[in-house]
Amino acid sequence: LEISSLTENDILVLRLDLTDRSSHEAATNSVLKHFGKIDILINNGGRSQRSLFVDTNLDVYNAIIELNYLGTISLTKYVLNHMIQRKKGKIVTVSSVMGIMGAPLATGYCASKHALQGFFNSLRTELTDYPEISVIQICPGPVQSQIIQNVFTENLAKSIENSGDQSHKMPTDRCARLTLVSMANDVKEAWISDHPYLAVCYLWQYAPTWAWWLMNRMGKRRIQNFKSGIVSVQR
Repeated sequence: LEISSLTENDILVLRLDLTDRSSHEAATNSVLKHFGKIDILINNGGRSQRSLFVDTNLDVYNAIIELNYLGTISLTKYVLNHMIQRKKGKIVTVSSVMGIMGAPLATGYCASKHALQGFFNSLRTELTDYPEISVIQICPGPVQSQIIQNVFTENLAKSIENSGDQSHKMPTDRCARLTLVSMANDVKEAWISDHPYLAVCYLWQYAPTWAWWLMNRMGKRRIQNFKSGIVSVQR
């Protein structure tokens, strides 16, 4: 049995709304006031989506971008200012395999994750004068979590009715451990997934024509399952 040496002063929990960007500076300052520094920022807030583009209100796309993308880079901006002053830190962002490929029923979610990939890949090139500031992107595949219950649908007022079975997905603790290993080794981009999802990532990267063919076949079945009430949600 391990006994933690942490005390109450070593832990600070703050409520944070990623969509309330005006609160992010104050939240960052609260952490700095308590601890004196920020070594690591892990951006892990976001919502997925399950709806066809032709059926989806554009307000949903606006909400996805506000939360998944703009909220994340807003918080990053304030924390990065501090890390630049220290010339040290790690910025870790939980993206998704959907940030490196496309998939049906998740056009807005994929778009937000592609935006994060492009942003942080570009940000990394702006920090070459700060070699001890790491920019790390974690791209999980399907992971056991509550993300299914909270997906965006075709309109903001509607929630998903059937969350489906999650037993085939990667256990949460394994994903967390592999994320920590990636952070410790400053891996710029980590794909964390079981097969066959991981194999599809490599196919999408190195043989995109085959990947499009496969995704079209899988996508057609996925859409049919969705319309018949069978839910499958990616991380």
